[in-house]
Amino acid sequence: MNILITGANRGLGLEFCRQYLTQGDRVIACCRAPGQATQLLALQKQFPALVIEQLDIVNESEVQQLSEKYHDLALDCLINNAGYYGQTPQSLENCEQQDWLNTVQVNAIAPILLTRAFLPSLKKATSAKVAFFTSKMGSIGDNGSGRSYIYRSSKAALNAAIKSLAIDYADEGLSVIALHPGWVRTDMGGPNGLIEPEESITGLRSVIAELDSNSSGSFKDYQGKSIAW
Repeated sequence: MNILITGANRGLGLEFCRQYLTQGDRVIACCRAPGQATQLLALQKQFPALVIEQLDIVNESEVQQLSEKYHDLALDCLINNAGYYGQTPQSLENCEQQDWLNTVQVNAIAPILLTRAFLPSLKKATSAKVAFFTSKMGSIGDNGSGRSYIYRSSKAALNAAIKSLAIDYADEGLSVIALHPGWVRTDMGGPNGLIEPEESITGLRSVIAELDSNSSGSFKDYQGKSIAW
């Protein structure tokens, strides 16, 4: 399979690369500063099939150039992993407008527009899949603790767009899913996370592998359990 992953230089994106490469897939790993992505570069030495591309997902010019570069590629799976938590704390008193706008741009707007740019490549594949990293914190039905206004709202906005995307492209064979990776011990998740990246990504790869037209438009965690919108 041909797989493109954003935010691939660390954490869950890097682990996705490692696991897919291990099973023999071709991976296009995107990050903002490839020259500084030491772990990703080390992985490339181990797996020559790994292609590293520079991409800032909010940079429309970079998105367009990269999508044009791979216009003729049959892209089997696009994994929108890149994200941003925003400044902390995020109580109502601490929320700043510009940070809120930046977070929504990274988490909600950029992944959808990136997917739009790569639609020609996705349509060339048989049963292409698009996976979006969202969060249970974006679930309105699951919110019982409040706070985190910026991050929650950015992921809720992404979830709404994912659902529309799944509906709009159902007749074109595109399967779309919203994924919650769990609370993972990464730079973003922090040291108090409940699981390691290996466990999260192993589970998410299984969920993606099982994704089809019947499950498109769903919101699931790394164990395959459905999450309330």
